[in-house]
Amino acid sequence: MDFLLALLTNSDAILHSTLVAATPLLLAALGETVVERAGVINIGIEGVLLVGAFAGMIGCYFTGSPLVGVFLGACSGLLLTLLFASLTNGCNADQIVVGISMNLLAVGLTGVLYRGIFGVTGQALTVPTFPPLPLPFLSAIPFLGTSLFQHTLFVYLTILLVPLTSYLLFHTRVGLQLQAVGEHPHAAETLGISVRWIRTTALSIAGVLGGIAGSYLSLAYSNTFIENMSAGRGFIALAIVIFGRWKPTGVLVGALLFGAATALQFHLQALGLTVPYQFALMLPYVLTLLVLLLAGAKIAAPAALGQPYTRE
Repeated sequence: MDFLLALLTNSDAILHSTLVAATPLLLAALGETVVERAGVINIGIEGVLLVGAFAGMIGCYFTGSPLVGVFLGACSGLLLTLLFASLTNGCNADQIVVGISMNLLAVGLTGVLYRGIFGVTGQALTVPTFPPLPLPFLSAIPFLGTSLFQHTLFVYLTILLVPLTSYLLFHTRVGLQLQAVGEHPHAAETLGISVRWIRTTALSIAGVLGGIAGSYLSLAYSNTFIENMSAGRGFIALAIVIFGRWKPTGVLVGALLFGAATALQFHLQALGLTVPYQFALMLPYVLTLLVLLLAGAKIAAPAALGQPYTRE
């Protein structure tokens, strides 16, 4: 009873935290949705988030501008996914193996660079952050105003990306070509569609979005960089894509669900309830496993997902 009462009392703060926690997941998952619709599975999105977080912090730390940090985060994510594209599309390397290698590369590279630039320090380096941007009139609405309309620009733009991505995939020629490549790449090639070009473009979009999501972690979420700070969010984003059935609106619902689990994790600890903190910490990851377990049912994944393409 005390547990439910505490949740209801802090429901506005939990809702606010849900949107904050869901934003990087939604950005990464939208990019991965585009990629998987093109028939590519990039589990290296975890590494993209990590290098984006590091590049974002470095750019902001040395220039004092969060915008520069976001730009560098996007560029770093793009470079890493272009490396992935060159190996998988250009050399037909196994997508899973290359994705795992990208994650390992990101962990090692960011750790070495961080210690090389700042040394071994026990103190977290803080950087300037993006201030909240309350929306006129809407932010004054009782309860919902503080929960939904007093966020950084990151949150608003990320939510706007959902209808834009949906329109791109289902109502444009490029989106239909991309889906054709993900379903029947050889048939798409006979129609004059360049499979490798479409897949590389999709990966580039996902790399930029993943890099921005990573920079969000270091610039708007925690204002610092910590080694391995992506903390499995890339894998959660992969689960969200499956949960959302490769549709942007479904991905939004999944991101909010996982964001709520993450927000609840922090609020359970802050409220000092008699709930073991280990239970709170494992919530997002248990939810990820449940989603993947339920995905064993028939879900209409793109037919050519994960399959290398060899031009005939």
